[in-house]
Amino acid sequence: MTPATAETRQYLAKRERILDAAAALVNSSGVRALSIADVADSVGLGTTSITYYFRRKELLVAACFDRALDRLDRLVSLAEQEPDAERRVTRYVEENFAMLGRVARGEETPVARLSDLRALDEPLRGQLIGRYLTIYRRVRHFWDSDGSPLQRARQTARAHILLDTVFWMPAWLPLYDPRDYGRVCHRLLELLRHGLLPAGAPAAGLETGSLQVPDLATSPFLAAAIRLINTRGYKGASVDLIAAELGVTKGSFYHHLDGKDDLVQACFEQSFQWIDDAQRQADAAGGPHGERLVKAMLSLVTRQLSPSAAPLLRNIALHTLPQAISAQVMAKSRRITARFAGTMIDGITDGSIRPIDPWIAAQTLMVTLNAAYELRHWAARCGLENAMATYAQAFLFGLFNE
Repeated sequence: MTPATAETRQYLAKRERILDAAAALVNSSGVRALSIADVADSVGLGTTSITYYFRRKELLVAACFDRALDRLDRLVSLAEQEPDAERRVTRYVEENFAMLGRVARGEETPVARLSDLRALDEPLRGQLIGRYLTIYRRVRHFWDSDGSPLQRARQTARAHILLDTVFWMPAWLPLYDPRDYGRVCHRLLELLRHGLLPAGAPAAGLETGSLQVPDLATSPFLAAAIRLINTRGYKGASVDLIAAELGVTKGSFYHHLDGKDDLVQACFEQSFQWIDDAQRQADAAGGPHGERLVKAMLSLVTRQLSPSAAPLLRNIALHTLPQAISAQVMAKSRRITARFAGTMIDGITDGSIRPIDPWIAAQTLMVTLNAAYELRHWAARCGLENAMATYAQAFLFGLFNE
């Protein structure tokens, strides 16, 4: 071994230690809270040692996301080796569970979650998002297509649900012992393959032409804030931009709220209220619990895909909140998820929902609803009703139902 080779290996090993520490901090506190000093403390180095490798915080964060995209690329490549759509999806999910199992056992280090990509400034944000979209297009081609608009729309909806479901598994998978990951993987795959509703169940309310857009009126102030935070991230949704979109002064903003943390909390509270309203209105309509869940889901997917509606705040904003407030928001989110799980249990009992794992299915439904906002431009091209039906059917009847 030459001295140069040993020096290079030492350099790379220290760089990896820095990226490991930075990724852990991004996952726990978000890009906004990350500092060079915190990373230095985590690895027992001085800040000058960190800046020797990464001159600025933004370059360090970008390197973390680039490494996460490397791992995503490898997992997608493994899935692409399979001969058909179902086996590609199965391989992709199984490989992710295997990787998360190694992370839980300390055999592999976690990478930064990609949900915070938008927190970066240009040109780094555009470069990384461009790389992600290239991988996303490969996942779309897990499913063969005849090139028709319907098949292309199904590819988009299915790939979006699959990717976001897997991206958010680290948020709820720690509830299980790593020794049970195989069972959890099997139950999630059953849901992705066959959906929530029994085979041959009537798609009540999903037929194009029968969908009705619910009343989506809301506070213009919160609507503008949610749209900007979802699109630009916490850092990019400045008080100046929010005030400009509403045509008010910064003073008017601070008349409503003390600061941006209060704003994010208010946006989450409003989002949870919309979900709660959809659940309770569906229950008030009566009928089998499977139909109630479909009604609630359609109301919320409509909100997410309609260009005129205020959407739900994306879960990525959780990282921007102080820990005490974030804990309150997470507790509320768990109660809403538990309510969906309760509806599913009642649906299994009355036969309107397949015998699935209600907690895994409820978590997947929450991710599916939250992620739908990203497809607004797609919905505009497909037509709102077609997009709503295609997206909902992918969850309700599985990723392979034609």
